[in-house]
Amino acid sequence: MVRATFAAYTTALSALQANQKRLDISGQNLSNMNTPGYTRQQLKVSSINYTNPISHYLNDTQAVVGYGVSMDAVTQIRDPYLDARYRNQIQKSGYADSIQTALDRLEGVFDESHIKGIRKAFSDIYTTLNDMQDLGKVDDPIFESELRNRMQALTNALNNASLDLTKAQQDELRKLDGTGVNEMGDVQNINNILQQVGKLNREIKNGQIAGMDCLELMDERNLLLDELASYIPIEVTYYKDAAHDGIGEDPANAGTAIARPNEEYYLDGHGNIVGRRDWPDDLRVEMVYKDKDGNTQKLTLVEGTIGEDDDNYGQLQMNVTTTKQKLDANGQPQLDANGNPELEAVNWSSNDKTAVNIVDSLTSPEVSLTFTGLKKYDPLKPGAQIGAAGEEKVKFSRDVKNAPPAKLSNYFASGSVQGSLDMLWKDGTTQGIADVRGYEFYHNQLNNLAKAFANIMNKLNIQGTNTTNNAHDETQFLFENKTTGKPGEITAANIGISQGWINGDVTISKTDVNGDGNNNDTILWMSEAMEVTYSENGYKGEYFEITKNDLEGINLKNNTFSDYINYTSTILAHDSYTNAENLKTNVTILNGIQNSRDSVSGVSLDEEASNMMMYISAYNAASRLMTTLDEALNTLINNTGLVGR
Repeated sequence: MVRATFAAYTTALSALQANQKRLDISGQNLSNMNTPGYTRQQLKVSSINYTNPISHYLNDTQAVVGYGVSMDAVTQIRDPYLDARYRNQIQKSGYADSIQTALDRLEGVFDESHIKGIRKAFSDIYTTLNDMQDLGKVDDPIFESELRNRMQALTNALNNASLDLTKAQQDELRKLDGTGVNEMGDVQNINNILQQVGKLNREIKNGQIAGMDCLELMDERNLLLDELASYIPIEVTYYKDAAHDGIGEDPANAGTAIARPNEEYYLDGHGNIVGRRDWPDDLRVEMVYKDKDGNTQKLTLVEGTIGEDDDNYGQLQMNVTTTKQKLDANGQPQLDANGNPELEAVNWSSNDKTAVNIVDSLTSPEVSLTFTGLKKYDPLKPGAQIGAAGEEKVKFSRDVKNAPPAKLSNYFASGSVQGSLDMLWKDGTTQGIADVRGYEFYHNQLNNLAKAFANIMNKLNIQGTNTTNNAHDETQFLFENKTTGKPGEITAANIGISQGWINGDVTISKTDVNGDGNNNDTILWMSEAMEVTYSENGYKGEYFEITKNDLEGINLKNNTFSDYINYTSTILAHDSYTNAENLKTNVTILNGIQNSRDSVSGVSLDEEASNMMMYISAYNAASRLMTTLDEALNTLINNTGLVGR
């Protein structure tokens, strides 16, 4: 039996259809050449060659001849290894970028190029003190008023710098929770991404079961995964769900796994189940983190299509605990029995944004992030939950302020979220991850400077006073805590000129301790105090001494007051430069990986043009085959038996 002549038309038709499909795909690729996240598509084909065909040709020899080309599937050209490399690298870039944004903000706070800078204020004070060493000026109230104004300028500069630091810290919190900004915070962005990935998992799975490719949905999901990786370290895994992985429970032995290869199925091009091996893969997203002992741990945030609708993804919650000053019935600061301001705890949760907004009353915030993972299911019994807990939670927090590494909670090795947490938590001491100098470090630097300067100047002025019994007048302090009106617990935020000095009840001491007949010794001490360096043990001069107790444990690192600002600015400049170089390196590597991904998955105009020429040539060849078959058939039908007539 000779194969039917019309069968050749089927072969030619399959070639026409396949090449037409290829041309359509090339057009789709070119039309999305500049679409973000688009992955180049291709048609997977195979030769149709039925086994043991009943086809006999010359000499009755059985010859196996193909029946054309089969369009198996439209697939993406994508390299999972490059995806993993890209997401691992974007985590590092995200961390460095988050740190750099904060450091850039800090550089603005410590910019000493303007005329109202702290260093300029110290210089003006020193100049005025030198002028007042003139005996004709030391008793002149005009010059004392000038000194007070210079001191006031310094306190204002310290107050403003502290306020700018607090605002920068508040903005870092807003970056996380989104409060008071137009864009959503990182917490909400992460939750939205998890929700979208979970829903896309279902849409893709359902579409693939129905015989659709869902490639555009997969592109959308990959973009979301790339964005998620910039926030937190993640690991993406493709797998078959427990119901279709060829493994099941032995009916005779509960809890024992057995192979079920016969339950793996194939799908045809119309979505009809013809076997089980092409059951679509599911996608799992795991958050990768370090516990306090430095061990790598994972928490599942998206789990394929397991669970009910809107139940296959986890979520993130942010909690902030801080304090704010109590107010009395008149809205004034409430003080305790000792005259100190009373504070009350304030709690805020991202799940309850109707609560009091802590950002505007921020005082030493303690931030914690809690990731809630997915319910655990029995792989041998799909849908059956394991245990009573139902979910896993991982908390990221600083258990104790300024805690050593052993006291740290869980943390990320990279990602922009950890960058924000580090800037909020770190005070420059090594705490397990890196020696990051965050907002607290620079707050401490300003507070150290303000407290040391106020304590020293207050002591020198009090030391220059003598009462009738040769005791010092402790009321003659020049600087005070503006909240309490007392000379103790001074910070950069609350330092101010004492009300007594403003009212005239306090003046610069006029004393002759040196015994030279001049009453400008206090001025001389203050001038000397402005130009000497201070270690953690203080300073010992010929006529006055600054002890460790006077400094309250503050270490100015062998700097003068003015140099201490330079010292802090130098640290900041070094940190900014180092991190900027790190960011530049990470971005360069990231761009290199992206270029590698684009070379594989991106659309090339030249390549698609070349493919189109090849496909149209093949299409024309198939058309020519169809024409040839038509001519042969016409001869067979119309000219058979006419030879020799």
